[in-house]
Amino acid sequence: MFYYLNGTVTHTEQNMAVIDVGGVGYKCSVTAYTLSRLTIGKASKLYTYCHIKEDAFDIYGFYDISEKRSFEMLLTVSGVGPKAALSILSTVTPENLALAILSGEEKMLTRVPGVGKRIAQRIILELKDKTSKEAANLQSAGVPIAMPGKDTTGGKAADAAAALAVLGYSQSEISAAMRQIDVEALSVEDIIKQVLKNTMK
Repeated sequence: MFYYLNGTVTHTEQNMAVIDVGGVGYKCSVTAYTLSRLTIGKASKLYTYCHIKEDAFDIYGFYDISEKRSFEMLLTVSGVGPKAALSILSTVTPENLALAILSGEEKMLTRVPGVGKRIAQRIILELKDKTSKEAANLQSAGVPIAMPGKDTTGGKAADAAAALAVLGYSQSEISAAMRQIDVEALSVEDIIKQVLKNTMK
Protein backbone atom coordinates (compact mmCIF):
# COMPACT_ATOMS: atom_id res chain seq x y z
CA MET A 1 0.00 0.00 0.00
CA PHE A 2 2.19 2.89 1.26
CA TYR A 3 5.97 2.32 1.14
CA TYR A 4 6.67 5.41 3.23
CA LEU A 5 5.13 8.66 4.46
CA ASN A 6 7.16 11.85 4.13
CA GLY A 7 5.73 14.84 5.94
CA THR A 8 5.60 16.91 9.10
CA VAL A 9 5.19 15.41 12.56
CA THR A 10 2.15 17.11 14.10
CA HIS A 11 1.44 14.96 17.16
CA THR A 12 3.07 12.23 19.22
CA GLU A 13 2.14 10.10 22.21
CA GLN A 14 3.17 6.69 23.50
CA ASN A 15 3.69 4.33 20.53
CA MET A 16 1.95 6.71 18.14
CA ALA A 17 2.78 9.61 15.83
CA VAL A 18 0.78 11.66 13.32
CA ILE A 19 2.47 12.61 10.06
CA ASP A 20 0.88 15.39 8.01
CA VAL A 21 1.30 14.71 4.30
CA GLY A 22 -0.34 17.27 2.03
CA GLY A 23 -2.84 18.32 4.68
CA VAL A 24 -3.84 14.77 5.64
CA GLY A 25 -2.77 13.49 9.07
CA TYR A 26 -1.76 9.82 9.05
CA LYS A 27 -1.81 8.08 12.41
CA CYS A 28 1.11 5.65 12.67
CA SER A 29 1.82 3.14 15.40
CA VAL A 30 5.55 3.36 16.10
CA THR A 31 8.30 1.78 18.22
CA ALA A 32 9.97 3.56 21.11
CA TYR A 33 13.10 3.97 18.97
CA THR A 34 11.20 5.59 16.10
CA LEU A 35 9.30 7.85 18.49
CA SER A 36 12.59 9.04 20.01
CA ARG A 37 13.75 10.20 16.56
CA LEU A 38 10.66 12.33 15.85
CA THR A 39 10.18 16.01 16.70
CA ILE A 40 6.85 17.83 16.46
CA GLY A 41 6.97 20.44 13.71
CA LYS A 42 9.88 18.78 11.91
CA ALA A 43 9.81 16.90 8.61
CA SER A 44 10.26 13.13 8.90
CA LYS A 45 10.08 10.06 6.71
CA LEU A 46 8.60 6.83 8.03
CA TYR A 47 8.72 3.50 6.23
CA THR A 48 5.29 1.95 6.59
CA TYR A 49 3.49 -1.33 6.95
CA CYS A 50 -0.28 -1.33 6.42
CA HIS A 51 -2.38 -3.85 8.33
CA ILE A 52 -5.81 -4.03 6.75
CA LYS A 53 -8.71 -5.90 8.33
CA GLU A 54 -12.43 -5.91 7.76
CA ASP A 55 -12.97 -3.29 10.46
CA ALA A 56 -9.61 -1.50 10.56
CA PHE A 57 -6.82 0.08 8.53
CA ASP A 58 -3.74 0.41 10.73
CA ILE A 59 -0.45 1.99 9.66
CA TYR A 60 2.82 1.07 11.37
CA GLY A 61 5.70 3.47 10.83
CA PHE A 62 9.46 2.94 11.18
CA TYR A 63 12.30 5.44 11.18
CA ASP A 64 14.64 3.10 9.31
CA ILE A 65 14.25 0.18 6.94
CA SER A 66 15.92 -2.37 9.24
CA GLU A 67 13.14 -1.91 11.82
CA LYS A 68 10.49 -2.41 9.18
CA ARG A 69 12.16 -5.54 7.88
CA SER A 70 12.46 -6.94 11.42
CA PHE A 71 8.77 -6.17 12.00
CA GLU A 72 7.73 -8.00 8.85
CA MET A 73 9.96 -10.94 9.76
CA LEU A 74 8.33 -11.23 13.20
CA LEU A 75 4.89 -11.32 11.58
CA THR A 76 5.85 -14.59 9.86
CA VAL A 77 5.90 -16.30 13.27
CA SER A 78 2.62 -18.01 14.15
CA GLY A 79 0.89 -16.22 17.00
CA VAL A 80 2.81 -12.95 16.61
CA GLY A 81 0.66 -10.07 15.39
CA PRO A 82 1.50 -6.44 14.62
CA LYS A 83 1.03 -5.22 18.21
CA ALA A 84 3.30 -7.91 19.63
CA ALA A 85 5.92 -7.29 16.94
CA LEU A 86 5.85 -3.55 17.67
CA SER A 87 6.25 -4.23 21.39
CA ILE A 88 9.24 -6.50 20.73
CA LEU A 89 10.98 -3.86 18.61
CA SER A 90 10.30 -1.22 21.26
CA THR A 91 12.42 -3.32 23.64
CA VAL A 92 14.90 -5.17 21.41
CA THR A 93 16.93 -3.64 18.56
CA PRO A 94 17.00 -5.42 15.17
CA GLU A 95 20.61 -6.54 15.69
CA ASN A 96 19.91 -7.89 19.19
CA LEU A 97 16.82 -9.65 17.90
CA ALA A 98 18.95 -11.38 15.26
CA LEU A 99 21.49 -12.35 17.92
CA ALA A 100 18.77 -13.70 20.22
CA ILE A 101 17.53 -15.91 17.40
CA LEU A 102 21.02 -17.14 16.56
CA SER A 103 21.97 -17.87 20.17
CA GLY A 104 18.57 -19.11 21.34
CA GLU A 105 18.56 -16.42 24.04
CA GLU A 106 14.87 -16.43 25.00
CA LYS A 107 15.44 -14.24 28.08
CA MET A 108 16.07 -11.26 25.81
CA LEU A 109 12.59 -11.71 24.37
CA THR A 110 10.76 -12.48 27.63
CA ARG A 111 11.79 -8.99 28.83
CA VAL A 112 9.21 -7.67 26.37
CA PRO A 113 5.82 -6.89 27.99
CA GLY A 114 3.28 -9.49 26.87
CA VAL A 115 5.84 -11.96 25.51
CA GLY A 116 5.99 -15.11 27.61
CA LYS A 117 8.38 -18.02 27.45
CA ARG A 118 6.21 -19.97 25.00
CA ILE A 119 6.04 -17.14 22.45
CA ALA A 120 9.76 -16.40 22.86
CA GLN A 121 10.60 -20.05 22.19
CA ARG A 122 8.33 -20.10 19.15
CA ILE A 123 10.00 -16.98 17.71
CA ILE A 124 13.45 -18.51 18.18
CA LEU A 125 12.45 -21.92 16.85
CA GLU A 126 10.68 -20.72 13.73
CA LEU A 127 13.17 -18.00 12.83
CA LYS A 128 16.24 -20.06 13.67
CA ASP A 129 14.99 -22.68 11.20
CA LYS A 130 14.63 -19.89 8.65
CA THR A 131 18.15 -18.73 9.50
CA SER A 132 19.56 -22.19 8.71
CA LYS A 133 17.78 -22.23 5.35
CA GLU A 134 19.01 -18.73 4.49
CA ALA A 135 22.57 -19.68 5.46
CA ALA A 136 22.37 -22.67 3.09
CA ASN A 137 21.04 -20.41 0.33
CA LEU A 138 23.88 -17.95 0.85
CA GLN A 139 26.46 -20.71 0.73
CA SER A 140 25.00 -22.35 -2.38
CA ALA A 141 24.82 -18.97 -4.08
CA GLY A 142 28.52 -18.43 -3.36
CA VAL A 143 27.89 -15.10 -1.69
CA PRO A 144 31.20 -13.63 -0.50
CA ILE A 145 30.68 -12.82 3.15
CA ALA A 146 34.25 -12.09 4.13
CA MET A 147 37.04 -9.76 3.15
CA PRO A 148 38.94 -10.94 0.05
CA GLY A 149 41.55 -13.56 0.92
CA LYS A 150 40.12 -14.31 4.36
CA ASP A 151 38.29 -17.55 5.08
CA THR A 152 35.57 -16.74 7.59
CA THR A 153 32.64 -18.28 5.73
CA GLY A 154 32.14 -20.88 8.44
CA GLY A 155 32.35 -18.52 11.42
CA LYS A 156 31.04 -15.23 12.70
CA ALA A 157 30.66 -13.66 9.25
CA ALA A 158 28.42 -16.55 8.20
CA ASP A 159 26.35 -16.20 11.38
CA ALA A 160 25.94 -12.48 10.79
CA ALA A 161 25.06 -12.98 7.13
CA ALA A 162 22.43 -15.59 7.97
CA ALA A 163 20.87 -13.31 10.59
CA LEU A 164 20.80 -10.40 8.15
CA ALA A 165 19.13 -12.61 5.55
CA VAL A 166 16.41 -13.47 8.05
CA LEU A 167 15.95 -9.74 8.69
CA GLY A 168 15.08 -9.38 5.01
CA TYR A 169 18.36 -8.31 3.43
CA SER A 170 19.12 -9.71 -0.01
CA GLN A 171 22.23 -11.68 -0.89
CA SER A 172 23.56 -8.77 -2.95
CA GLU A 173 23.00 -6.27 -0.12
CA ILE A 174 24.78 -8.50 2.39
CA SER A 175 27.66 -9.17 0.04
CA ALA A 176 28.17 -5.49 -0.80
CA ALA A 177 27.96 -4.40 2.85
CA MET A 178 30.37 -7.12 4.03
CA ARG A 179 33.01 -5.92 1.59
CA GLN A 180 33.00 -2.50 3.27
CA ILE A 181 33.96 -3.74 6.74
CA ASP A 182 36.74 -5.76 8.34
CA VAL A 183 34.77 -8.73 9.64
CA GLU A 184 37.87 -10.23 11.23
CA ALA A 185 38.10 -7.36 13.71
CA LEU A 186 34.42 -7.33 14.72
CA SER A 187 32.10 -9.49 16.80
CA VAL A 188 28.95 -10.97 15.23
CA GLU A 189 26.87 -8.25 16.91
CA ASP A 190 29.14 -5.49 15.59
CA ILE A 191 29.12 -6.97 12.09
CA ILE A 192 25.31 -6.89 12.11
CA LYS A 193 25.26 -3.33 13.48
CA GLN A 194 27.72 -2.12 10.85
CA VAL A 195 25.88 -3.77 7.99
CA LEU A 196 22.57 -2.28 9.16
CA LYS A 197 24.25 1.13 9.33
CA ASN A 198 25.79 0.76 5.87
CA THR A 199 22.55 -0.35 4.25
CA MET A 200 20.27 2.14 6.01
CA LYS A 201 18.29 4.22 3.54
